[in-house]
Amino acid sequence: MTPDRFKAITSQYGQTKIAVIGDYCLDRYLEIDPAKEEISIETNLPVHNVVRVRSQPGGAGTILNNLVALGLGAIFPVGFSGDDGEGYELRKALRQKKGVQSLYLLKTDLRRTFTYCKPLRMEPGKPPVEHSRLDSKNWTPTPDIVQSELIASSARAAREADGLILLDQVDVPETGVITARLLEALGCIVQELPELLVLADSRRGLRGWPSVSFKMNAAELQSLAGTKADANLDEIRETATALAARQMKPVFITMAERGILAAAADGRSAHAPALPVRGPIDIVGAGDAVTANLAAALACGATLQESLELAMAAASVVIHQLGTTGTATVAQIGEVLEMAP
Repeated sequence: MTPDRFKAITSQYGQTKIAVIGDYCLDRYLEIDPAKEEISIETNLPVHNVVRVRSQPGGAGTILNNLVALGLGAIFPVGFSGDDGEGYELRKALRQKKGVQSLYLLKTDLRRTFTYCKPLRMEPGKPPVEHSRLDSKNWTPTPDIVQSELIASSARAAREADGLILLDQVDVPETGVITARLLEALGCIVQELPELLVLADSRRGLRGWPSVSFKMNAAELQSLAGTKADANLDEIRETATALAARQMKPVFITMAERGILAAAADGRSAHAPALPVRGPIDIVGAGDAVTANLAAALACGATLQESLELAMAAASVVIHQLGTTGTATVAQIGEVLEMAP
């Protein structure tokens, strides 16, 4: 990518509006100082003293964080938070982010706030070490009244935004934001707005989703389309191209150290390699950075190849941020592109 094209694409970010529909989580980090470890008098078990607590939006909020870092003009979170302490922290964190407009984020006492509580052992001169997480989730189906409000908000956001990102983060079907009813409604939305960019990602796979752009990893492609576990790049390209033709939308396949591949409905394809590692890495959040940068670039007229190169540069920035779910700014992405072979 030339410097002029990089500038031409990214200079439009400040006028771009994207809605992120999905499961908003609270990432709560508990920083533990091992030098202050004690033994409990009552239980004789170790006591891990927390010396700092920090919180940030996670799940769909990680995608949102990356869009904020890119300087988008407006970002609309569409989802829910509980009427609880974690929900208060999540909404407060979202309010502090530039460009975020939370009019479509539902507060409800019918759901609890999805929370990842991450204890981190912090030692001077060493990367943080994450202990076992403590998660808070919803285990019952999302109530009909909540689903109805989310569907209405999704329709309004779609008419206001230049693009939509969908993230299904939950493990148990029908317990989060992306339900069968919402997907059915989304199918109607994309028929009404056929030119609207819609990019979808789901940890449970995208089988049965409407005609939108898919973003998935190679293992998810194998599960959905039957590729071989050891499929080479040409085989993945062939399968992705067939899937894009069936969806009538582009498909994006992340392949870890092999980079990322895109296929369009008309048979075109593109590939960008992963960039060299520059030191210790933490891959948490890399996929969400890819999603955010693909959507932002495509919404601003980038080609498939350009969007892949921007996404890989962003992922390279994020994986070198340790002990947090990182983000990449336009300046950081530009620096990585300048260093790329």
